[in-house]
Parts: sequence; C-alpha cells; structure tokens
Amino acid sequence: METVKGFKDKIGKDAEKAALIREIARQTFEKYNFQEAETPIIEYEEFVKGDNSNDEAVSDIFKLKDKGQRNLALRYEFTFQLKRIAKNQKLPFKRFQIGPVFRDEPISGNRVRQFTQCDVDTIGATIKDQAEILATTKEILDALKIPSTIYINNISLLNEILEEQKIPKNKKQEVIKEIDKLDKLPIAQVKQNLRELNADKIINIFAKPLDYFKKYKSYSDIQELTNYCKYYGFEVKFLPSLARGLSYYTGNVFEVKSNIKESLFGGGTYMIENNIATGISFSIERLMAVTNILINLDRILVVSLNQDKKAIELAKKLRTQNKNVSVFFGKPNKAMEYANSYGIKKIIFVGEKETQQKKFMIKDLKTGKQKILTITKTIKPA
Repeated sequence: METVKGFKDKIGKDAEKAALIREIARQTFEKYNFQEAETPIIEYEEFVKGDNSNDEAVSDIFKLKDKGQRNLALRYEFTFQLKRIAKNQKLPFKRFQIGPVFRDEPISGNRVRQFTQCDVDTIGATIKDQAEILATTKEILDALKIPSTIYINNISLLNEILEEQKIPKNKKQEVIKEIDKLDKLPIAQVKQNLRELNADKIINIFAKPLDYFKKYKSYSDIQELTNYCKYYGFEVKFLPSLARGLSYYTGNVFEVKSNIKESLFGGGTYMIENNIATGISFSIERLMAVTNILINLDRILVVSLNQDKKAIELAKKLRTQNKNVSVFFGKPNKAMEYANSYGIKKIIFVGEKETQQKKFMIKDLKTGKQKILTITKTIKPA
C-alpha cells in the first residue's frame, strides 16, 4: 500500500540521517541552555488559527473532528503553542522543540505534508539573543557540512520603504507577501504583481548598494545584529528584499539559503504577550536533501556456526563496549549476503574451534582485512 501523497516512510540510511540531524540539533540547542519542550500534535482549530487566520500557512492546516464533534486541527508549526507554554516563565525564556508538523499544501520539490520541524526561540529577546540563535544555526550547518548563506532583513525597514513609496497602510501586508515570492517566482512576474499594487518601483530600490539603506532608521537593527554575529565568528548578509510571509514578524527576519530552491531555515522577531521574541525553524527533511555528511555506523554481524550460546555471549560483550551488534543464525554464505544487504561492514564467525580457543576472527568486508579478538573478561584485539 502506498503512502498518502505528501507523506513518506523513512527506513535504513534515511532514518539514520534524520536521527543524526535531530541529535545534532538537540545537542546544539542544549549547549546554549535552551530547554526542550513537547506539545500536543492535535489542538482546537480556533487555537491553531490564532490571530493569523488569514496567513497562507494557517489556511493549509489539516482539520478534523473527534467523537464529540469538536473542531480540531493538526499543528502546522510550534509558535502558536509557544504562546501557551511561555506564560508565567521567567524571562528570557529559551526553549527548543523538535517534532512532526502537518500542512495540507501542494506537493512540489522538497515540500511534503508531514515534516519534522525544529524550532528554537527566546521570549524576552534582544538583538543579542537574535545573534545567539543565529549562532546555533551556523553551528548546525557547519556540523552537517552544508554550504549556506544566512540572510537578514528588517520588517520595520521594509515598512519605511513602503511608506516612502506612499503604499497605503491597508496594502502593505499584501505588498510584503508579493516581495516574499521573489525567490519563488520569476522577477518579472513579481514585478507585474507589484505593479497592480502600484508598488513595482520597490524592486529598483532593492538593487541599491548597502550604503543606501543606512538612511533608514531601522537599518541600525541590521547593523547591530551584523556586529554581534561577528562576535560569534560568522558573517550574515543583508538582503533588503527578504520578507517573511508570516504576518506576525515585526523586526529583524532571517533566512538561510543553500543550493536548493527552498530556504533551509526561516525566522525572525515577533511579539508574545507584549514581549519581544525571536526564533528560527527548519525541517529535518529539508536538511537531509542538502547535507553530504556520511553516516558510517560500525556494525558487526556475529555468525553462529551451531554455537548459539557462545555467539549470543560474544554479542553481549561487544555491546557492553558500545558496539552495534546483531547475531545471525545460519550458513556463512547467507550471512555474507545479509551483511551486504544491510551495509554491515564487519563479520565474526563463531564456530567450535573459535569457542575452544577463545579467539575470534573479525573480518572487515570493505577492506578484506582481518584481526583476532581474544575473549577474557573483556574483548581485546590479539
């Protein structure tokens, strides 16, 4: 039976890569003293929609009913739930969360309907906290060997430009949504869409040199964030056309790009209960598409040649040394086929002779090299 469109199984190498990315993210967030959180997958539909019911991402929620005919929905992100768990927390409140989210949206490229999202946020944040969150981002990217660029902009700066261009207040959000499509649609199409809103001249402003933007009051936030990122030892790039689509962003916004069309990370500053918050999120599946990191688990197959008890004892001892071991009960040629099928690189045959001598030959199937293991209270190479 095939999976539902937009949903995928992960097994073998894919599952291992997803687990590795998750663990790298978790350990990185914990190093910066972010606390882990876990929230329900299903919430009341009204709570899921929140104050952003007109946002594109909110319109893509999966809706459902329980036996009590209550209107429910699958979570599409974590931020709306953060508003609940952040109440009465001492500020700054630093939390991260990793788990599945769901969006009933069209499938294309690296977009799927269920993905594992990783969020890291600080409630009661300053620009210094923004730099810290981007530092965790850079550390994860480096650990996964992903070449990338961290872009930043400021929503208030965008609004200053819109005011300068005399864009009506009731059209600003619509214009920002069109600007947000610049990395998704041909520039000519975006320009045409903006022309219909009498805002197409903005495209020309985005092409101006960096010094041009220093005249805007909000650019000082860009400059401060850039300086603090340098303190952490990495560079960010100002991109005046960067406009995050979600309507709740208020200040600096961030996006990470690599060698695929879709962005890898996205985030920015927003308000929670009158407190300035900042955060960034990414999906494990998106990072899986771009990382070239190799996973080489040192797996061993212990093959019992009618010596089941001894084979199991040997496997147990190897596991106490944190080796990944399974036992195969069968003929040597079948054992070799099995090892090759699952990428197991080392094999140990346990026969009567080996058991009597308490010496076992471990063979590396990739290199063909062999070495002897002797069994005492511990296992040592001979």
